[in-house]
Amino acid sequence: MVARRTFGSLAEDYKDVVVATVCSHSSLQIFHGAKQEGFRTLGIAIGKQPRFYDAFPLARPDEFLIVNSYKEIADHADDLVARQVVAVPHGSFVEYLGAENFAKLRLPTFGNRSVLAWESDREKQREWLTSAGVPMPKKIARPEDIDSPVFVKYYGAKGGRGSFIAKNHDEFMAAIKPGMKYAIQEYVVGTRYYLQFFYSPIADGGYRLSRGALEMLGIDRRDEANIDEMYKLGAQERLRELEIYPTFVVTGNMPVVLRESLLPKAFDMGERTVEKSLELFGGTIGPFCLETIVTDRLEFKVFEISSRIVAGTNIFVSGSPYSDLLEPGMSTGRRIAREIRTAQKRGLLSEILT
Repeated sequence: MVARRTFGSLAEDYKDVVVATVCSHSSLQIFHGAKQEGFRTLGIAIGKQPRFYDAFPLARPDEFLIVNSYKEIADHADDLVARQVVAVPHGSFVEYLGAENFAKLRLPTFGNRSVLAWESDREKQREWLTSAGVPMPKKIARPEDIDSPVFVKYYGAKGGRGSFIAKNHDEFMAAIKPGMKYAIQEYVVGTRYYLQFFYSPIADGGYRLSRGALEMLGIDRRDEANIDEMYKLGAQERLRELEIYPTFVVTGNMPVVLRESLLPKAFDMGERTVEKSLELFGGTIGPFCLETIVTDRLEFKVFEISSRIVAGTNIFVSGSPYSDLLEPGMSTGRRIAREIRTAQKRGLLSEILT
């Protein structure tokens, strides 16, 4: 197994862990889950203390740290360690602080920060998944090679902002932003399902892997079914004539129950993803999401992985049809807190913190 560079050792003397995250993305769920497991919570807010938490007392942080920018968080690292803080990353936290800055943040953090180098680089992400035997859409090496519909996405977590469909080189050039790193994949017509997994390296039961166990905590979707995908594909020209430019910005999420016969395939992909991550960089620890398309042939194509809690889990603050079969009412936020609590009791915090 690949050794992990870690700041988790800073938490070895923690007696009263405080769970912290940035006030955005899935923070309500993270704070709520931490409180359910008996932890104190700290919200890191940019500029000023957000008022909307007052409307949700069960998820309101016990205290706040107000900073002027994301990069300023690093200046408070020593104080946060003294307060026995464990940081829980989410998409906004990592994207706005920056993957490199987050990786160097001297603060015990839930999960394995080594995954950032593999997740944030589209080429390394593809290497990880394809070498694991996970099916992916075909890669288009050059814009000049586009001769059928493709999906273009920029590097990093941007909530779908900037992604676009192009059918040829001219459409690509009309939509691309200069200077941005991007990846081009074939456009697969199907239904988009976002599979929310949790990998525990310290679990003793359940769906066993070579080390630990894999859980499914929920599934969501951000697009509609095949007919809607076809509509998007064919309507672009007319929309552009009206000076309306299609976007893929995520504004909400919908719950999904997967056709049960697809569950073995879903778990096989999750297992392959984790086992290869253990080999490459010591494992993707905690929540991760395989972002997939299911075709009318009932075949999965994984177009991306998010290796932390995703916003689609917010649907299931009171549990999902899948997590309820593990423990009623279990959210991903609470599952993270439960892992921290279990590791603390067993003296295994270094196994789940970096």
